[in-house]
Amino acid sequence: MSAAMPLVIYLHPLSSYSQKAKTALYEKNLPFEVKLLDGGEPITSEFQAKWPIKRFPILEHGGDFIFEATSIIEYIDALSPGDQPLIPRDPAMAIKVRMWDRFFDNYVQYPQQRMVNAARGWEMEPDDGYVRWRQALETAYGILDAHMKDRLWAASETFSLADCSAAPALLYADWAHPVPEHFKNVRAYRARLLQRPSYARALDEARPYRHFYPLGAPVGRD
Repeated sequence: MSAAMPLVIYLHPLSSYSQKAKTALYEKNLPFEVKLLDGGEPITSEFQAKWPIKRFPILEHGGDFIFEATSIIEYIDALSPGDQPLIPRDPAMAIKVRMWDRFFDNYVQYPQQRMVNAARGWEMEPDDGYVRWRQALETAYGILDAHMKDRLWAASETFSLADCSAAPALLYADWAHPVPEHFKNVRAYRARLLQRPSYARALDEARPYRHFYPLGAPVGRD
């Protein structure tokens, strides 16, 4: 594994998991080449040949092929740990970081994505205003609000893998079902994430595409 070899990542800027991976790359200040998956050729066919599952992002680095955003972040953190690694060196703290990474993917991203899928007609959803998924987000917000009391970042004293996951998860979850006013810790945490230079950069690169978000991109909540 050599940092001298080029990092090549297949992604779309609007994708939450693409933003998650890019945030880590920007945190590490690592140069990388983007293969934009916008339906154009030959990149679309290249991507499908490399990864028939067709889920992105994927990363290529020399002879290494890495799929899933969490694995990409683990990979680049090993490649360039620096003074503040995204996965702490302490094993117990690393477990907490990985646990909260899964929280944001499974309990914040997932309900929001189900609402998006239904809006796109990819799955059936009763005409109930997405009550099930809104309730799931409310539950996650409540858990996170209690957890974030007196905390700056989700799982360690410094910005970590968990926060890379949280940033796009909370961006889009709030678009799908706004974080209620009484969850002040969640709202403050989301604001900090949006101001983090690494995520702010990834978010800015997604702005030209946000009209594609099926539930509508609200004004003033980005």
